[in-house]
Amino acid sequence: MGGNDQQAYDRGTSLFSPDGRIYQVEYAREAVSRGAPSVGVRTAEGVVFVAMSRASSTLMEAESIEKLHKLDDHVGTASAGHVADARQLIDFARRQSQGNRLRYGEPVGVEALTKYVTDHVQENTQRGGTRPYGAALLIGGVERGEPRLFAADPSGTPNEWKATVIGGGRKAIQGHLEEEWSEGLTLAAGIELGVEALLTFDEELSAPDLAVATITEADGYRIVPEGEVSTAFEAVRGTDAEDGEDDDEGSEEDVADEGVASEDDTSDADDEASDE
Repeated sequence: MGGNDQQAYDRGTSLFSPDGRIYQVEYAREAVSRGAPSVGVRTAEGVVFVAMSRASSTLMEAESIEKLHKLDDHVGTASAGHVADARQLIDFARRQSQGNRLRYGEPVGVEALTKYVTDHVQENTQRGGTRPYGAALLIGGVERGEPRLFAADPSGTPNEWKATVIGGGRKAIQGHLEEEWSEGLTLAAGIELGVEALLTFDEELSAPDLAVATITEADGYRIVPEGEVSTAFEAVRGTDAEDGEDDDEGSEEDVADEGVASEDDTSDADDEASDE
């Protein structure tokens, strides 16, 4: 398809291209992929969110960067993409959650809340005069004692995950999560896994660049204090350093073995020369 043909279909969200694509939705996904990553991990005890929240300037107050949000006592969200779009979706989710409490006298289910949000997002992919939301959300919480984690993308598709990431660096981060996630993870191990995953995307990360929240049945939504984040970060960094030392020791042993082998070969050659 030529460039002019594509332009005929990428100006509106209510038009499919001949090859079945909605270009504005794809552009919205690209906007999300250019955002700072946020990781969600489901553990046996609850849900963990770990987000990169690094300030773009030394003059910016780090506290003004909001990547993690409380939706209700038992459910929270992490965002990636356009901040203003994400805030609109977060406010919508909060209204739906409070409306459910007023109407039914009970907390909204995590899956039900996710589908309220994704239905709202999907409307903007088929209605004229609007554009898709340039943001994605991870929605996690505890429903009837069971931790649950969902992702909502700009197309309005809800998917449930054991661990996933939204935002930049998805390939490397998701690959690490798929290798390291396991059933029965503790909450502390889930935090460390989230930190490890983000370090695969940016090795220059430091503890102040991270925002962490947990949702459990006992404590509900909880922002993890900086001290605990630093402890988890140092534990991950310490493990990486030990692995590096083990690799170095292994290399030194290999070199030493090669040296001994060379000396043995030399001795054998000298013995042969003496016999001759």
